[in-house]
Amino acid sequence: MKDQKTKTQFIELRAQGLSYKKIAKKLNVSKTTLIKWGKEFENEISNAKAIELETLYHKYYMVKEKRITLFGDLLETIREELESRDLSDIPTERLFNLMIKYSNYLKKEINELVFREKMEKVDMMGGKYTIVNEWKAE
Repeated sequence: MKDQKTKTQFIELRAQGLSYKKIAKKLNVSKTTLIKWGKEFENEISNAKAIELETLYHKYYMVKEKRITLFGDLLETIREELESRDLSDIPTERLFNLMIKYSNYLKKEINELVFREKMEKVDMMGGKYTIVNEWKAE
C-alpha cells in the first residue's frame, strides 16, 4: 500500500500528461496499480488538469480579464505617446491606427453589466416568495 504522498504525486504527474509507464518508473509503482489509481482518482486528475490549463490560460492571456488588462495597458501607452507627439508627424497616423485597433479589441471584451437584487415578499395569505429585480448599467 503506497502512502498518500505517492498518490498525490501520481495525480499531479498524470494531470501533466505523463504516461503510466513514465510515472511507474518515476514513482517506483507498478503500471497495474497506476491504472487502478487512474480510475480511482479520475475526478482529481481531471480537476488538476483543469487547474494546469487555467494556469496556461492566464500565462498566455487567454482569460478575458487578462486580455482586457493587456489591451487596456497597450491602449493607455499609445494614448500617452500620442499626447506627447505633434499630430503632423507621420508616425502619429500609425499610432492612431493602433489606438483604433486596440479600442476595437477592448470593445469585443465588453460584457453587458447586469445588476440583480433579490427581495423576499410576503403575500396576503402569509406565504413567502422571492422577487429578483434586474437592471442593466448604461
